[in-house]
Amino acid sequence: MIETTIRNHAAQAINVLYSANVAPEHVIIQKTRKDFEGDFTINIFPFLKVSREKPDVTAEKIGNYLLEQIPELEDFNIIKGFLNIVVGNLFWTGFLSENYGNRQYGKQEKTAGRPVVIEYSSPNTNKPLHLGHVRNNLIGWSVAKILEANGNDVVKVNLVNDRGIHICKSMLAWEKWFMDASPDNTNIKGDKLVGECYVRFDQELKKEVAVLVADGMNKDDAEKNTPLMAAAQEMLQKWENNDPSVRELWKTMNAWVYQGFDVTYDRLGIYFDKIYYESDTFLIGKEIVREGLKMGILFKKEDGSIWAGLSGEGLDEKLLLRADGTSVYMTQDIGTAQLRYDEYHPVKLLYVVGNEQNYHFDVLKIILSMLGRKWAKDIVHVSYGMVELPHGKMKSREGTVVDADELMDNMYQTAESMAVELGKADELNKDEASQLFEMISLGALKYFILRVDPKKNMLFNPEESIDFNGNTGPFIQYTHARIHSLLKKAKSRGLKLYDGVFNGDVHPKEKEVIKLLYSYPEVIKDAAAQYSPSIVAAFVYDLAKEYNQFYQEISILREEDTDKAAFRLSLSHFTASVISSAMELLGIHVPEKM
Repeated sequence: MIETTIRNHAAQAINVLYSANVAPEHVIIQKTRKDFEGDFTINIFPFLKVSREKPDVTAEKIGNYLLEQIPELEDFNIIKGFLNIVVGNLFWTGFLSENYGNRQYGKQEKTAGRPVVIEYSSPNTNKPLHLGHVRNNLIGWSVAKILEANGNDVVKVNLVNDRGIHICKSMLAWEKWFMDASPDNTNIKGDKLVGECYVRFDQELKKEVAVLVADGMNKDDAEKNTPLMAAAQEMLQKWENNDPSVRELWKTMNAWVYQGFDVTYDRLGIYFDKIYYESDTFLIGKEIVREGLKMGILFKKEDGSIWAGLSGEGLDEKLLLRADGTSVYMTQDIGTAQLRYDEYHPVKLLYVVGNEQNYHFDVLKIILSMLGRKWAKDIVHVSYGMVELPHGKMKSREGTVVDADELMDNMYQTAESMAVELGKADELNKDEASQLFEMISLGALKYFILRVDPKKNMLFNPEESIDFNGNTGPFIQYTHARIHSLLKKAKSRGLKLYDGVFNGDVHPKEKEVIKLLYSYPEVIKDAAAQYSPSIVAAFVYDLAKEYNQFYQEISILREEDTDKAAFRLSLSHFTASVISSAMELLGIHVPEKM
């Protein structure tokens, strides 16, 4: 990378000019702002202590040294202590010539060594996937793809929350109000049928709470002492004690949910290398907790419950096993982490989970460390904000969530309507048009979600996401299709890509596109380091926007100079390739016709 060369020689310049040792990594270099002339800028101020000169004098000397040592550099200018460096056109055209045919450009070879294990999705088997799950899945999938592009071996896993009181609520509701109902005889998708059971339980629970409150009990106590909650708790204990009838119903209803999940995952383009089930991992966690108790690391209260004392970390006590012997989420997460470590010995254990669980994962790492698991330091919580709607937050138990399947159906209908209105499918047959509408709708959904920094909350607006102008998936997809149309026309006219290094003048708009293409490998590295698909999304939007400005201002097919035309076709070809590559990292397909 030319930045590395500049950084190394700048450090040498300080040594030669001022007899001071400066490590290359201490040379601050960044892209030059668009309102100044230059490609890369060095901040001179950190060197003034050793130069004992004015900023502009120091910058002048370092700039001249760099021009003498690095033949790729063409010029420099100084603005208020910042050294702006101009890289010569031959460097940029040489870069383009070397890389435009490389389909793997920007991606690193897979390195030998321990893998990264990333968990995402983590659904409950008491409800269908909703918009919040969609953000989770899209972030998890994209982070996995970005890490793979950065050379990591990645294992994509899912932990299904298939046990616990919430599952028993759906099971109990089915026994009371949905007996004999199944996906086959109701024509309702399995995960949605079970979700209806969960909502019905909450509705009936509220009625019982209202009765107890009317009799003088406070609401908190009432919610814990209703007949329905007592029955659900009893069912949970029967489940943990392997009651045959409870286990059979649990297997049946979970099977319905898994079939429904698979349909949704397939449409989203999501899959996993391995699926874990809490019904298995909680047993491992309980055993580890009991071992910790024997070792004196954990303690038992008078009611028989087992706790971790976290006062040394400035935190409260943490419950790990209830008095009745049933486990909590922390218990099963301890077991799951241990199981994954034993299976993969990963270099990192990533958990894509909402930011409401920040404290949970802090405590998980602390407890595992207390229990002697040195690898606990390698646990990373890839935290993300909630998805909000114009009318407020979603609530699963009240049935006010945005269902993932219905969302994708609505996105498809909107994409179809807009594409037809704009004539995007005029030259396509029925099947091709249907594939295009699906590609546009999913591209709009995925891009709109992934363009937002995962750590931030976001407001989801479906209508805003499907727009062929602006910072949207369809705009980028259309840019890719536009380039393919251009290349197809060029081929029909006998025009070819440029062979060799172009020695002619490079237009500023051409150079801006090339510079963006040049930055793609660093974009992938940065996105991997921050576990942030939004970095890739911002890059690919900037690339599409910059290319469209180049396309509008500079003639390609009507260019009389055949070398210039061929060079611009090569630039267009490379741009389309990188757009496709970057969008793939976001889980988005791009069309060749639109």
